[in-house]
Amino acid sequence: MRTSPELRRKLISVAAVSAALLTAAPASVAVAQESAPRPAAVPAAQTEAAPGIQAERLIVGYKSGATEAKSNKAAAADAASKAEKTGEDIDFQRRLGTGAALVELGTNPTRASVADVVAQYKADPQVAYVVPDRLNKPTAVTPNDTEYGKQWDLFESTAGMNVPGAWDTTTGSGVTVAVIDTGYVAHSDLAANIVGGYDFISDTAVSVDGNGRDSNPADPGDWYNDNECGQGIPASTSSWHGTHVAGTIAAATNNGKGVAGIAYGAKISPVRVLGKCGGYDSDIIDAITWASGGTVSGVPANTNVAKVINMSLGGGGACSTATQSAINGAVNRGTSVVVAAGNENQNVSNASPANCNNVIAVAATNRAGSRASYSNYGSLVDIAAPGGETRTSTANGILSTLNSGTKTPSSENYAYYQGTSMATPHVAGLAALMKSANSALTPAQIESAIKANARALPGTCSGGCGAGLADAAKTVQAVKGGTSTGTTFSSTTAVAIPDNGAAIESPITVTGRSGNAPSALQVGVDITHTYRGDLVIDLVAPDGSAYRLKSAASDSADNVNTTYTVNASGETANGTWKLRVQDTAAQDTGTLNGWKLTF
Repeated sequence: MRTSPELRRKLISVAAVSAALLTAAPASVAVAQESAPRPAAVPAAQTEAAPGIQAERLIVGYKSGATEAKSNKAAAADAASKAEKTGEDIDFQRRLGTGAALVELGTNPTRASVADVVAQYKADPQVAYVVPDRLNKPTAVTPNDTEYGKQWDLFESTAGMNVPGAWDTTTGSGVTVAVIDTGYVAHSDLAANIVGGYDFISDTAVSVDGNGRDSNPADPGDWYNDNECGQGIPASTSSWHGTHVAGTIAAATNNGKGVAGIAYGAKISPVRVLGKCGGYDSDIIDAITWASGGTVSGVPANTNVAKVINMSLGGGGACSTATQSAINGAVNRGTSVVVAAGNENQNVSNASPANCNNVIAVAATNRAGSRASYSNYGSLVDIAAPGGETRTSTANGILSTLNSGTKTPSSENYAYYQGTSMATPHVAGLAALMKSANSALTPAQIESAIKANARALPGTCSGGCGAGLADAAKTVQAVKGGTSTGTTFSSTTAVAIPDNGAAIESPITVTGRSGNAPSALQVGVDITHTYRGDLVIDLVAPDGSAYRLKSAASDSADNVNTTYTVNASGETANGTWKLRVQDTAAQDTGTLNGWKLTF
C-alpha cells in the first residue's frame, strides 16, 4: 500500500504548530516531537492510540511468552484474524528491532476503523501494547557563512559552552556518535570523520531515493511543495539537517578551513530515518536499536556501534512504549541517547522522544544565555545548550556544515541555523568527549556529570531549563578528577575495630574541589588486624552511596595495607567521605590506623 505524503503528515499532531512556526519565522527551526511523564516498563495490555487517532500503521508489542512475539508467521496470522473480526484491512509488515510487530491498515482508514483495530489488539491477553506508528520531523532551519571565530556557541564567555577548555584533555577520539536524522550529504569539512551508517527509511515515498532500506545513508534532499506534507504547510527547500547536526559534533578541526567540531576526534555514523515530510517511529526505533549494537532483522550487523546517539527530531504526544523500549535497549547496551526538547515553546511533556525515560533532553539558549523563544521547557528538560536565535541577527545562530542545493545536492557550504536541533549536538559532542576521556562511564554517569557540572544560565528561563547551561571544560575535568591531580586528603585518627561487632566509620572532609570525583579515585587503607579475611571495607560517598572495597573471605593473613581504585565519577567531590570497616567473625580484633583519598 502507498499513501500520499499529506495523509502521512496527518499522523503527527504537531503539524499545525510546526506550520505556524515556519510561517511566522522562516529562519526558525520547528522540531516535531511527542509527550507525558516518563513511563517505566510496559504494563499489561495498554495503548497510546486514543479512540480518535488517525493512523495508517500500528506498532504491536506482544508479551514475551506469546508465539506472535517470536514468529512472523504467527504475527501475520494474528493480523489476519483481527482483520476478519473487524472487517478492516490489517497486514503484518515486519518485525522491529525491539521485537514488536509493525502492521499496516487499509487505504485511508477512518478514526473509527482505527479505534476498532486498536480495541481488538488491546483486548488480546497476549498483547502488551499497541501504539500508532507516528511521523517525526526534523527541525526546520536557515542558511549562511563560515569560520571558527563565528562559533560563539563554543567559546564566548557569556553563553558559550566552554568547549576549548576541554580540548586539552580530549577531542573525542575512539568514540562513534550516531546521528539519527536526514542522512549525510558529502562535505569536505566532515568527510574525514564519517564512518559507515545505514538508511532505515522503508517507505519510498518518504525516502525519495528510489529504494527502501540499504547501507547508503546519503541525503538526497527533503524538499516538498505547498500542502504536500499537510494542508496549510508551505513549501520548503531541502534542509540537509543531518549534515548540519553532524558538523556541530565532529567537523574536522585544525584543517585550515570551515568550522570546528565539539568532539572533532570522534566519528559520525549517519543513520537516515527522516525524508520527505518526516519519518516513522518504526524506522526510528530500528535505527536506535541498530546504532547501539542491537539486532534488526534484514539489516547487517553494525560495525560502527555508537556510544552516543543524537536525535534532533521528534513529534507531539506521549512517549510510546514502543519507542521507550528501543531507548531502554540502547542505554542498557551502554549508549547515551541525547534528544532535542522541541521548538514549540511549550512544556516538553508534550514532545517525544524528549519526554521518554533514559534520555538527555536538551533545551536551547540564545547568545545572551536565556532560553530561546522557540525552545520547549519544563521539568523533563535535563540540560540547556546553545541553540541560537536569529531574530535580530543571523550571526546569533549556530554555524555548521551544509549544502547550497535547494532540492538536490549542489556545492558544499556553511550556514547559521537555530533550534533545539542545534543545541542537542552540543550535548552529544560533550558526551563523546566524556566517553573518550573515561571509557568506563555509563549513560547514567554521563547524564549525572553533565548536570552536576552545569553553570547557572547567564540569562533567564521561564518554565525550567534543567540543571543549567552545559559546561564542557568543567564536565570533562570532573570525569577525569577535577581541576588538579595528586591532591590527597587523609585521616590519621586511629579507630578500634571491635571483634565480630558493629561497623566503625572514619570521616574525611574534602573541600576546594570542582565538580565530581575522578573515575580512578585512589583510596589508601592502613589496618592492623590478625585475620583480615574477617573484614568488610566500604567507601561511603558524601551522598551516602557505598562502594565495596573488600568483602569477607578465607584469608588468614594479617593486616590490610593497600590502595583501592574506585570509579567515583558519579559523585560530587566536595563533602564528607567515610571509610566503613566491619569485623564479621569472632576471635580476631584490629585497628584502623588511618586512610586517605587521592584525587
